[in-house]
Amino acid sequence: MYQHFFKRLIDFAAALVLLSILILPAIIIAILIKLDSEGSVFYRQTRIGKRTKEFKIFKFRTMISNSDKLGGYSTNAQDSRITKAGSFLRKTSLDELPQILNILLGEMSLIGPRPDVPQQKKNYTEEEFIKRHRVLPGITGLAQCRNRHGTTNESRKKYDIFYTNKISFILDMKIVLWTLITLKKGSY
Repeated sequence: MYQHFFKRLIDFAAALVLLSILILPAIIIAILIKLDSEGSVFYRQTRIGKRTKEFKIFKFRTMISNSDKLGGYSTNAQDSRITKAGSFLRKTSLDELPQILNILLGEMSLIGPRPDVPQQKKNYTEEEFIKRHRVLPGITGLAQCRNRHGTTNESRKKYDIFYTNKISFILDMKIVLWTLITLKKGSY
């Protein structure tokens, strides 16, 4: 019952509250992005959602325009494509704020496995891929708050599939707490 009704209700209400609180910081971030580099304020990328349905994720742009053509989908802290504003946004995870729109659209949740890019399908068996995508992807998830950038594909899969099997209000509240601790430390 929680996963199918209350979680969506909590997500929608929280997203509306967050949107109203974060609109001014979002405007400031948009201005900083435009002052720092040419290109769009937002970055949209195809991701895999619930039941393996593809959707376009919203993020603040943290890299130079056309960065996808200059490198892969994965980055590290020293990636030369990351802008100055982008470095700050990534360190503070503020680049993820526009995903509140994905939550309002019903494509994402506050908490769940991070949405995969289509190229990541090769990291799963067919059974793992189906299990992993039984739930809405989240802005934060178990793998991100347990070992954000140091995790391997195998440990990430383990955390994500564990979450899809054990999803509950209590687990979600633990993930919120762990995420706040992770954000306090900084991403990179």
